Amino acid sequence: MNRDGTCFIHDQVPVTQRELDQWFLGITKYAEELLSGHEELREGWPDNILEMQRNWIGRSEGAEIDFPLEDGGGKITVFTTRPDTVYGATFMSMAPEHPLVMEFARRAGREAEVRAFVQRVAQQDKIVRSSEEAEKEGIFTGGSCRNPVTGSRIPIYAANFVLVEYGTGAVMAVPAHDQRDFEFAKKYGLPVVVAIQPDGETLTSGTMDSAYEGPGRMVDSGPFTGLHSEEGKRRITAYFEEKGIGKGKVQYRLRDWGVSRQRYWGCPIPVIHCQACGVVPVPARDLPVVLPENLPYTREKGNPLAGAEEWVRVPCPACGGAARRETDTFDTFFESSWYFLRYIDPKNDREPLDPEKMRNWMPVDQYIGGVEHACMHLIYARFFHKYLRDRGLAPGNEPFRRLLSQGMVCMQTMECPKHGWRYPEEVDPESRCRQCGEEVTVGRSMKMSKSKRNVVEPSVLIERYGADTARLFSLFASPPEKDLDWSEQGVEGAFRFIGRVFRLVAQRKEAVLRAGGPWDDSPGTRRVRRVTHRTLKKVTGDVAERFHFNTALAAIMEMVNFLYLVEDADWESPGTGPALREAIEILLLMLSPFAPHVSEELWEGIGRKELVMTQSWPRFDEDVARAEEILVVVQINGKLRSRIIVDAETTEEEIRSRVMADPRVLEYTEGKAIRKMVYVPKKLVSIVV
Repeated sequence: MNRDGTCFIHDQVPVTQRELDQWFLGITKYAEELLSGHEELREGWPDNILEMQRNWIGRSEGAEIDFPLEDGGGKITVFTTRPDTVYGATFMSMAPEHPLVMEFARRAGREAEVRAFVQRVAQQDKIVRSSEEAEKEGIFTGGSCRNPVTGSRIPIYAANFVLVEYGTGAVMAVPAHDQRDFEFAKKYGLPVVVAIQPDGETLTSGTMDSAYEGPGRMVDSGPFTGLHSEEGKRRITAYFEEKGIGKGKVQYRLRDWGVSRQRYWGCPIPVIHCQACGVVPVPARDLPVVLPENLPYTREKGNPLAGAEEWVRVPCPACGGAARRETDTFDTFFESSWYFLRYIDPKNDREPLDPEKMRNWMPVDQYIGGVEHACMHLIYARFFHKYLRDRGLAPGNEPFRRLLSQGMVCMQTMECPKHGWRYPEEVDPESRCRQCGEEVTVGRSMKMSKSKRNVVEPSVLIERYGADTARLFSLFASPPEKDLDWSEQGVEGAFRFIGRVFRLVAQRKEAVLRAGGPWDDSPGTRRVRRVTHRTLKKVTGDVAERFHFNTALAAIMEMVNFLYLVEDADWESPGTGPALREAIEILLLMLSPFAPHVSEELWEGIGRKELVMTQSWPRFDEDVARAEEILVVVQINGKLRSRIIVDAETTEEEIRSRVMADPRVLEYTEGKAIRKMVYVPKKLVSIVV
């Protein structure tokens, strides 16, 4: 924000920068709590989301240091995380938007060239400007200051990589120990002074080809020479405070949230501007403020609300005089930051939230959203909740106990040797570029996006395969937190699996309908029930606890494969038939969340009148699901040496591996050559050494 109260806004989408009066929310007051709150979330939130938030909030410990202007007319305060390098500061970088830039230029008679640079940089995207890869550009402003510890003259440059929103908009440049400063100094012929020497190495400014940014011993640093850099940071900060030329400070990259939008859509900001009373809140009795209807909208005329005179002109709630409504509307993230709370109390027209209902229902047990919201919506929602908590409206410190961030659907693009990557419609059925006719090859994977025109139209997919196929493929192709590559072959595979389930149930429908009474305790029945309940246990855990939908579907597919191998006689058997009926019912109940339409049809087909969606999730029998165990004895040179217990379904290879890892076996075989190993299925392993 500039000194006159205006600021440059760059939020959500690239825009042309211009000076505007804006409304902000004081989210920075909660910056430390937004970070410390991660401790409460670390069990239920993905690590990558918390890491993204930490980087976005950007907590930095360091010091503010005052650099006196050379002409004695004031000072420039900078923030640095490396106060231990202050003896190596040789110039100052200042954001081109900083109000002092043009002031220095005017005093030095450099106004024209400096203004041209400032205007050119103002057209550049700020994210690009501050990236590591961007070219470092600058111009001497004509101003200079003094290094507060060495007294040396420091020229002040306007530099494109310094942003006015971060810190004080000015940076002490230490080219020997900051890579951006190093590149800038080399480009503009500025001095490089080493202030930190790494252990076991000697740096000289004349031989350095890059900055050294690590820790080390302070050198050429007056009374602090010889200190390790970490100790030096503390000692030199204390020195600044003692001399009144600086102080320790914690700073955040997070800025206060600019919520103003100059557009018609959105929630009106409920304030009124009165010349006599200033800014006056809209009284509660007049809320909500309703947008006017039928306003003309053209981009060229700016905010349509500003011209809606009947809506804009209102009496001041405080003095009754002529006043005007605020014509800015809230950022769309403003309302989405607390919408979930209104689900708890949607019909309350007396207050936004009922504290008693909030205590009963909050916090949310499970929240699902895309990873792209990690650093905006999710931070804003946490901020809103903390503010509402402080107002007594919401309980607890955090809004969401657990978070699942689903990945994005990606599309494999095609590469043309002449035109680069191609959209799907730019490639003909013969895999040739429609523009030049060149043969295209498989290119990089790109996230589906309407703007990139690489989306798969759902209606076409549903018309060809059905909605169940689309759902099943999306859930099976990848874990939900990962991106998935769209694949026609994968869609076909999901379609074929649904067909297999349909044919299985349709072919066995009559047998299932005839099956009644209790099942017997035959080996065949026990195997059917064990597969059924082991699958149900696996799917229950994968869906309800881990959200591993892909592995849950894989288990269902294995069960379907097993049921296809069951003999016809078992389906008709009065002892095994009831167990197979149970298997089909549980199969459809497990499948219904993934493929609800076909599950409903098949459920009705086996004689069930109520909808499958109304059924409770089945419970697995732990005893039935538990694998049968067998005892395998181990002989070495004909003598019993050990016993191992394994699952009855364990393969011979797995049993051999278990035996060779057994400590008792290792005791008798270590250092000896194994001449022979004989496996008697489910009974014995005999080793000859």
